[in-house]
Amino acid sequence: MQSHRHQSLEEINQSVAVPDVHQTAFWRKFLAYSGPGALVAVGYMDPGNWLTSLAGGGQFQYRLLTVLALAIIVAMFMQDLAIKLGVVARQDLAQAIASKLPRPVRYAAWLLNEVAMMATDMTGVIGTAIALKMLFGLPLLVGILLTIADVLVVLLFLRFGIRRVEVIVLLAILTVGIIFGIEVGRAHVQFGHVLLGLVPTPLIIKNHTALVLSLGILGATIMPHNLYLHSSLAQSRRYDYHDPAQVTEALRFANWDSTVHLIAAFLINALLLILGGTLFFGHTTALASLQAVFDGLKNTAVVGILASPVMSWLFALALLITGLISSITSTLAGQIVMEGYLHIRLPLWQRRLLTRAVTLIPILIIGAIVGFSDAAFENLIIYAQVALSIALPFTLLPLVALTNDAKLMKTHVNRAIVTWLGYGLAGIITILNIYLVYSLF
Repeated sequence: MQSHRHQSLEEINQSVAVPDVHQTAFWRKFLAYSGPGALVAVGYMDPGNWLTSLAGGGQFQYRLLTVLALAIIVAMFMQDLAIKLGVVARQDLAQAIASKLPRPVRYAAWLLNEVAMMATDMTGVIGTAIALKMLFGLPLLVGILLTIADVLVVLLFLRFGIRRVEVIVLLAILTVGIIFGIEVGRAHVQFGHVLLGLVPTPLIIKNHTALVLSLGILGATIMPHNLYLHSSLAQSRRYDYHDPAQVTEALRFANWDSTVHLIAAFLINALLLILGGTLFFGHTTALASLQAVFDGLKNTAVVGILASPVMSWLFALALLITGLISSITSTLAGQIVMEGYLHIRLPLWQRRLLTRAVTLIPILIIGAIVGFSDAAFENLIIYAQVALSIALPFTLLPLVALTNDAKLMKTHVNRAIVTWLGYGLAGIITILNIYLVYSLF
């Protein structure tokens, strides 16, 4: 079969040694398998998540924390299926789907996913450009053009091997977490009220704005590129895939890695929502854009005695970090999709330049039409979720079907309850995303 001829992300496939199944040191094994989850977690902290979390907090204080927690639990479930496909079947999701499709349908599936990859990349580009404007006063046009330079950054990182990339990304996530920890710590949050936000309420059903924001949180959380990425990165560990015990152990530790890092992503998004709920609840006009939040953090009329240029600067720095590191993951996901569906293998620098050029052209055209305004670009991030919403069922439903294929998955085939839960969640998320798209227009 064509998908077996090439390894997924050949330059990093089976490049990281892990302890033998007969060794008993849990922490050594956990650390050896840790890393792919960090790269995937980045996708749960992009500017799309920033906007929905801040807006959710600003308008409904802490009451949408329940939705955030639910979104991450669903994400964990779907990422576990992607890991299982990669570890057991030794194929990434693009290869596995493509192997089941006739050529014309395969090309159509590639095109759809390519649009979704561009939408993902677009949020990183716009987030980085807005952060550069906040920090250095660069015009948005200059910031957008500067993102071409991250081609060199990604290539430089990957020259050091995937393990070092994972460490860099993990350090970036920790930095962002510490920044928001400091900001929330300074805000004197009433944590009793925060905990109440984790208790489900009928607000989402009764309030249309809360419903749309909740759908936005879900839409910004469950994204196709993370599933493609994880199914491939799970194969970066060098274990004996002919040994059933070793395969089972690889699955267990890869799932631990995913769970830990997705909890970290949840905490960072929760801190953003708490920040929005503490500082901006009752000042919803201050949440019209990321730039407005940046300005609001140093404005005593909005946040009182907590106003400080340092708070604003830290906020912008965190946005810049997440924008830059999301470039790494969108590059790798784009490569997986192109190679899996088209069986075309481009050098990484060509793939990166192509991805970035295709993303920049529509951004620059739209920018020229709207005069490169912050608000218009942030609306573009929201509308990019539409492309992700459309691609989502074409990613989730095949993932559940493939992991339910006994011939492919052997003893690790889904149990019946997992399959039905998978189809149920995929169906609900698809319906909610369709409703979100409808509500945007």
